[in-house]
Amino acid sequence: MLDPDFVPASLWNRAYRAQVAASSHSRKLALALERSGDSRSVFHTAILPDENRNFSLNYRYVERLLKFLLWQKGGYRVTVCGDPQIGDWLRHVYAPGGKRHFDQDFLGTRVYGRPLEIHSARYEDAPAAVEPTKPLGRHLDGYRIGFDLGASDRKCAAVANGAIVFTEEVPWNPTAQSDPQYHYDGIDDSLRRAAAHLPRVDAIGGSAAGVYVNNEVRAGSLYRAVPPPLFESRVRHLFFDLQRAWGGVPFEVVNDGEVTALAGAMALQDNAVLGIAMGSSLAAGFVTPQGVITSWLNELAFVPVDYREEAPLDEWSGDSGVGVQYFSQQAVGRLLGAAGIELPLEMALPARLERVQALVACGDVRARRIYETLGVYFGYAIATYADFYEVRNLVVLGRVLTGEGGDLLLATARQVLRAEFPELAGRLSFHIPDEKEKRHGQAIAAASLPVIPVLEGIG
Repeated sequence: MLDPDFVPASLWNRAYRAQVAASSHSRKLALALERSGDSRSVFHTAILPDENRNFSLNYRYVERLLKFLLWQKGGYRVTVCGDPQIGDWLRHVYAPGGKRHFDQDFLGTRVYGRPLEIHSARYEDAPAAVEPTKPLGRHLDGYRIGFDLGASDRKCAAVANGAIVFTEEVPWNPTAQSDPQYHYDGIDDSLRRAAAHLPRVDAIGGSAAGVYVNNEVRAGSLYRAVPPPLFESRVRHLFFDLQRAWGGVPFEVVNDGEVTALAGAMALQDNAVLGIAMGSSLAAGFVTPQGVITSWLNELAFVPVDYREEAPLDEWSGDSGVGVQYFSQQAVGRLLGAAGIELPLEMALPARLERVQALVACGDVRARRIYETLGVYFGYAIATYADFYEVRNLVVLGRVLTGEGGDLLLATARQVLRAEFPELAGRLSFHIPDEKEKRHGQAIAAASLPVIPVLEGIG
């Protein structure tokens, strides 16, 4: 283990909950997160007695819990039910200029278009949860196009009645482009390349890194270089503009993690699937036990997995110990020094990842220790995820998982689960798609998102 100071969130939370269970004066607490009038998540828990020695533990537990829930479920209004003092403190933490100002601005202004609010209420007044779901996907009729937009390439496929007739990957560099026309032209070019292999286009479905609500771009790393005014005027309704250009055919776009999970559910012919993609960042998606996609954000790149005080810092969000620093090419780059591997400073992260993967393939012990460390991280993080997701199938993919290093990472994660969380290890199944399944499964899942209306007198 190259990171001996790592404090897994799952172990910290388990120890805290044990203290709560042993206390005769523990208190009930609920966090309600409202996304809209008809969409609300509520998490019930308990905290230690209201004593001075417990304040710091309670604050740490609830702040990290809320952080996880905000990026898993989403929300612009939070109600802390059961402890007004913690509610007051969280309002300060999530205020403009506060410690979580990135979350406050990103989730409030950028995702939901309104300030993030935190209120207090009695535990008895906690509202009921309302969790709407989306019956997207698994539609294979007609002639469809599926696309996936990544940070280094855009993938596109033509699908005819469930069979792929064309696939292609085109390199691009969207995160460095300030002109929204670059994004529009690139996507449109891929769609046209795929359409050339179909007699007509009945529907288009796609996935991309970022937050998408009803096809509207709310936020995403792909558009980081676009100035805010241009984002509002050109990017926010990017996919509506593309839909119009393609004759108004059914058009659905969701987060790339959701398509990862959907592709896994379709391949496994099972549900309760958590999809994890480790690449330039960390993407995730969830298919419920009932087989549908939720309205949650599932942005696990920003959820805490390491509770030490001086955990690695995410340069974008300004928070420490969050997923992107542990399950992406950034994590590999961060561990190079501890492993004793020196690479040129000017070498980009994708190239550093490829070098480490090549060293693993050659049996380099230093590179193997990097992947073993990632596996330790992942094993403990899976236990954290299982506290918030009703999951029995874990689909894992992404460039970090390529080659022998990926096998080592997952084997180590399984060892952690068997040793620390045997009950979870016994009921959780791993699924690692092969190259064909990754390319074809993702394309088919994306293409299957829209419903093609059946016209009267036809079909």
